[in-house]
Amino acid sequence: MDALKRIGLCGVVPVVVIEDAKDAVPTAQALLAGGVDIMEITFRTAAALDAIRAVARECPDMCVGAGTVLTLEQGKAAVEGGAKFIVSPGFNTELVSWCKETGVNVTPGCVTPTEITEALSMGIDVLKFFPANIYGGLDAMKALAAPFGKVKFIPTGGVSDKNLSDYMGIPYIHAVGGSWLCAKADIAAGNFGKITELCKKARQISLGYEIAHVGINCDNAEASAAVCGQFDKAFSFATKPGNSSNFSSSAIEVMKEQYLGANGHLAVRTNNIQSAIEDLRKKGFEVNMDSAKYKGENMIAVYLKQEFGGFAIHLLQK
Repeated sequence: MDALKRIGLCGVVPVVVIEDAKDAVPTAQALLAGGVDIMEITFRTAAALDAIRAVARECPDMCVGAGTVLTLEQGKAAVEGGAKFIVSPGFNTELVSWCKETGVNVTPGCVTPTEITEALSMGIDVLKFFPANIYGGLDAMKALAAPFGKVKFIPTGGVSDKNLSDYMGIPYIHAVGGSWLCAKADIAAGNFGKITELCKKARQISLGYEIAHVGINCDNAEASAAVCGQFDKAFSFATKPGNSSNFSSSAIEVMKEQYLGANGHLAVRTNNIQSAIEDLRKKGFEVNMDSAKYKGENMIAVYLKQEFGGFAIHLLQK
């Protein structure tokens, strides 16, 4: 899987400043323990290259990249050291051209229409937006996404666990980046447990799991209508008729035939269904691709193969 796809599935990109290369592997392990398998080590310190080499050599499950890459020489050294992707704060034509020629994923910083146009002309459509809080944040990216429909952004700068949820589930956001996941002070102090907990919290916010509705299996349309009638009589839950089911309010789906799940199903919404599938796969759960539904090329719903307490589990894209 290429680095840009892994970044999109992870949803968050820790921007990591390593002052001492010996801290690189423990930091990577702390990130992995928190469910984050992406790590952008910035070229802001003399230890950056050695840190990249150490992680690439000792942490095969981590997709390590180089950030704050300002020159072609830095980019070449990072890739030779094991970096799987390059991130630069601005648009460096020489660096981007070399990355394209050598097949290295590169995310240049672009915040103006001119820079975005130049990036697109070189086949780059996932862009760093930095510093996001200075250049207009979500409002700016929304405005830029209108004329540049293919573009997706990785905003960095001003993003934290306090506002992370604002960025999730938005079509033009590929992922978000930030240093709050592993602050320099925590790395230096060996607070790796804290880093792991921050990553777990960020992943949970990124995935945005929440119960959407409960499904009740019935034998036929008449039985479904009768169940909806009971909910209406008891609680004044209005019935919304559908083809294969009826909804009693937005929280109860009453099927018109016996369907998946011995007792029915539970629908769980998520910000990114592909990311959710990958997250659940790592936890030992599988999806039933025969049950997948699409809107255009985008998957919007799929069931897990496993049942929970007799209920089938149905993922829904928010």
